[in-house]
Amino acid sequence: MRGAPVRILVVNPNSTESMTASIGACARAVAGPGTLVEAVSPDGGPVSIESHVEEALSVPGVLAQIVAGERDGADAFVIACFGDPGLLAARELATGPVIGIAEAAMRSAAYLGRGFSVVTTLERTVGHTWDLARAYGLERHCLGVHATGIPVVELETDPVAYATVLGAARAAMDTDGSDVIVLGCAGMADLCARLQDDLGVPVVDGVAAATVTARSLVELGLTTSGRSEFAPPKQAPVGQGRGCH
Repeated sequence: MRGAPVRILVVNPNSTESMTASIGACARAVAGPGTLVEAVSPDGGPVSIESHVEEALSVPGVLAQIVAGERDGADAFVIACFGDPGLLAARELATGPVIGIAEAAMRSAAYLGRGFSVVTTLERTVGHTWDLARAYGLERHCLGVHATGIPVVELETDPVAYATVLGAARAAMDTDGSDVIVLGCAGMADLCARLQDDLGVPVVDGVAAATVTARSLVELGLTTSGRSEFAPPKQAPVGQGRGCH
């Protein structure tokens, strides 16, 4: 059994500090005793990630934070954006597990019912969410992806954001016949418990699911495989990562 605390670095790929603080609070709420959570975001970069361009722009900052966390002794990492930007590259750079919140949320939801629906932000993110479900082998469990029309940064300020997300979740359950709701944005993390109470079904927040998954893998003594695809790269343009020279 580990004697030292498990150190988890949660990386918010956007640069909105209030969202980073909220994400960190949600991760700490489920981290459990003996787990230290640090939430960080890149210096600069997009204030929200709602397009392929913004996702691409966020990746160098994400990888820089992974490299810094690896250097500072983090045991595991969470990428707290539902697009899982830079996830595979981060796994090349880190020794410990790197968990994307979309993958963690979808895999967790698949344990809890026959099928799940994702409730996300803007309509333009729907196609990418389906791409992720296919990539993770979970397309048959994902019964629908539903947009609320709320931009990421407005989740914190829109007075009707909660009601809109709740309505979209109810509509998704009716349309899809789903048993579980997955929240398709890290900015929705603090709505999770209230939504679960109001909906009466499991509601999965990817920040929480990824944090618990990361901690569990560390406690099992498991690390990212250094064989084949996730072997350390020969060159790391954002700095020196796992085994990079």
